[in-house]
Amino acid sequence: MSHLLIAEDESRIASFLEKGLRAKGFTTTTVGDGEQAWQHARSGRYDLLVLDLGLPIRDGMWVLRSLRADGSALPVVILTARDTVQDTVTGLQSGADDYLRKPFAFDELLARVRLRLRSAGAAPEPTVLHAGPVALDLRTRRARVAGRSVELTTREFALAEVFMRHPDQVLTREQLLSRVWGLDFDPGSNVIDVYVRYLRRKLGDDRIETVRGAGYRFSID
Repeated sequence: MSHLLIAEDESRIASFLEKGLRAKGFTTTTVGDGEQAWQHARSGRYDLLVLDLGLPIRDGMWVLRSLRADGSALPVVILTARDTVQDTVTGLQSGADDYLRKPFAFDELLARVRLRLRSAGAAPEPTVLHAGPVALDLRTRRARVAGRSVELTTREFALAEVFMRHPDQVLTREQLLSRVWGLDFDPGSNVIDVYVRYLRRKLGDDRIETVRGAGYRFSID
């Protein structure tokens, strides 16, 4: 499963990228400034970096040049509002693997990300997630429990996908809200609790454990 790092300081664009890329089977981590982007990117935990140039603290070009100066071969796809030919040339000459201008079509970004991952030899993304008796088909958006087909709404499927990408890990309500409903959703909402009840009815009452004071854990036992 490829893990993508998104360096983007505009929350709505970051949320859009997270949702879209997760829906296509990727794991994502998002940071909002160049210093965090550099620290994360040099950790060796990511397969590709989607990099905005107009980042606070350290701009994206500094991040790119610093990575290449350190010998990092991490694939970098620049996603920026800077749209002159010289900007593109500078980005590519500084070590970017691709350069995409905002506003952008998500399908084009996805195609470029997949191309760079293939070129870098990253493992192909799974099309079906498994956790215990539960299986989610990411292509058909269908769920099965112990071989039995289960109908899930779009939100239920998205929530189940987040849980199944992090089996046996405690996920807070805030993490679940940001990944399924977006960063600007009301953190005081009880929507997570409501949808967890829906999933329990469909996937099994003992499948999602409440960890008091912390959040929820998806059990694979």
